[in-house]
Amino acid sequence: MFTLKPLPYAESALEPHISAETMSYHYGKHHKSYVDKLNSLLKDDPLADLPLEDVIQQSQGLAARQTIYNNAAQIWNHDFFWNSMAPDGGGAPTGDIKALIEEHIGSTEDFQTAFKDAATKHFGSGWAWLIFVDDAVSIVTTHDAEIPFENGATPLLCCDVWEHAYYLDYQNRRPDFVTAYLDHLVNWDFANANLETVKQAVS
Repeated sequence: MFTLKPLPYAESALEPHISAETMSYHYGKHHKSYVDKLNSLLKDDPLADLPLEDVIQQSQGLAARQTIYNNAAQIWNHDFFWNSMAPDGGGAPTGDIKALIEEHIGSTEDFQTAFKDAATKHFGSGWAWLIFVDDAVSIVTTHDAEIPFENGATPLLCCDVWEHAYYLDYQNRRPDFVTAYLDHLVNWDFANANLETVKQAVS
């Protein structure tokens, strides 16, 4: 049985940028529904005994397993998204990621412009990511439940651009939501920890 992991902070901790009401719906209903649905789908299925990442990889691209993939990947994405934010987050990149961003993307302003542009212009539901691959960082978006690690990249942080992530607080103003994420919420400590993990794995 998969479980709904606790948030790394209180539901009200990201206010005023993300309201407790949004968190109660997004985490307590949307995220929870993915967990409940996956457990239901995997009842008496051998995949139920595997780690979540293995469930994702073994159901990816299989029509008969698409619903399993969708729910498993969305659990993973949301767990990652909550950790990509912090109550005292936002602002300029820090640590080793700062140097990589400056080398491959540009200044803090260049990064914020590129990330906001990618997240804002992504059509429909999906995710905006900062990823590490081939010793470089880059910004990508994915559709629906897709995760960059399926294509060999390491996610460092992400922003949820499904409408349920921001509509109660920002209505149709996705750019304002992404700006708040970048200026006040993005968790550079989490991103640097992910970078350090992948570097250690290949060293």
